[in-house]
Amino acid sequence: MIGRLSGIVLEKRPDRAVIDASGVGYELHVPLGTFAALPALGERASLHVHTHVREDALLLFGFVTAEEKALFERLITVSGIGPRLALVVLSGLPLPELVGAIAAQNVARLSTIPGVGKKLAERLGVELKDKVSGILSPSSSSAFGIPSALGGFLDDAVGALVNLGYRKPQAEAAVKAASDSTASSDLPALLSAALRLLSR
Repeated sequence: MIGRLSGIVLEKRPDRAVIDASGVGYELHVPLGTFAALPALGERASLHVHTHVREDALLLFGFVTAEEKALFERLITVSGIGPRLALVVLSGLPLPELVGAIAAQNVARLSTIPGVGKKLAERLGVELKDKVSGILSPSSSSAFGIPSALGGFLDDAVGALVNLGYRKPQAEAAVKAASDSTASSDLPALLSAALRLLSR
C-alpha cells in the first residue's frame, strides 16, 4: 500500500493530480483543499496517500496534511459514504469548520455540502462526533494556504463565482489556483482562468 508519495507535479485539477515519482506518473484523486495547496506544475510536492482497493481498480487519494487524510478515512467508515463522496464532503467546507460541524452534530451546516442530505448529515454527526476529536493540529487551519480573505480583486472574483452558483470553498480554491498560474491583476482574466479550472 502507498502511504506517502513525493515527486514532481505533472498535472493538477480541482479533483485530481498527477505526481511523477521516479519516472512513474501516479494519478491521485484530491479534495479542493489539497488542490489549492499544490505547488505549480514542475515543482515538487509530497502528499499523504490513502490506497483504496476494489475488485476492478486500485485508486489513490492524496492529501496535503495527515489531518485531512485522517478525516477522509473516518468518513469512509460511515454507511453510505464511499471514497468519492468523502472527497466531496472534504471539499464542501474548510477542514476546521467541517470537523467542528461534525463534532457539534450541526446538521444544518453539514447539509449545505453537495450530496449530503439531512439523513446523511445526521449520520455523520452520530457516527463521527466522538471520532474527530484530536484530528486537528494547531497549524492545520492554515496548512492549505487559503486565507479567509484573499484580498482585493481576488475577493471580488470569489464573490462573482459564488453569485454564479459555485460554493465559496470551491470558488476560493479555483481563484487561488488561477492567481498562482497568472500574474495578471485583471479581474475578467482571472475569472476566465478560474472558470476554466472549474469546468474541467
